[in-house]
Amino acid sequence: MITAGAFLGIAAVALGLVLTPGPNMIYLVSRSITQGRRAGLISLGGVATGFAVYAVAATAGLTAVFALVPAVYTAVKLAGAAYLLWLAWQAVRPGGTAVFAPRELPADPPRRLFAMGLLTNLLNPKIAILYVSLLPQFVDPARGHVAAQSLLLALTQIAIAVTVNGLIVLGAGSIARFLARHPAWQRVQRYVMGSVLGALAVHLGLDRSRAAAATP
Repeated sequence: MITAGAFLGIAAVALGLVLTPGPNMIYLVSRSITQGRRAGLISLGGVATGFAVYAVAATAGLTAVFALVPAVYTAVKLAGAAYLLWLAWQAVRPGGTAVFAPRELPADPPRRLFAMGLLTNLLNPKIAILYVSLLPQFVDPARGHVAAQSLLLALTQIAIAVTVNGLIVLGAGSIARFLARHPAWQRVQRYVMGSVLGALAVHLGLDRSRAAAATP
């Protein structure tokens, strides 16, 4: 139903975004280091639920709107490419965010951990841009079943994001100690992710085929 190119494209975008410092990563790392892995995993459950909310919204017909109004599709597409470029700059700029030097957080009960994870994700501009601007570009109305395509792409993104964030939660303490002793590796991570996001931004900004495919 979705092409291998669409699957690999959304997977690359999802991986680039989840490995780039943002509200979700900062909150999960801070929570895991200050309150332990269990608290981090509960918080991740809230984050995953936030992804599901966005997935339902995308499946409900957002991509169909872009198919019916190509000008809106193009505008949002360019906005998404610009946002990826901004994220790339945030990753490589001097003094970029040091995620594994987290802020202190007070201990919270499980219900609040889950709620804060959910709220952090719902208010995360990276995720909003992903679902509003980037995900629809991998949906091809000519292949039919637009809602099903959107759902499959969203599930791909969710699987990657939850898996990577889960590994980060489990290894947050060890990663923080390693990076404290080897700061060069943190710079390598930032430059690699910045390069990936920059390349994706250029590709999406120059790609005309998907805009044509969205035309009814």
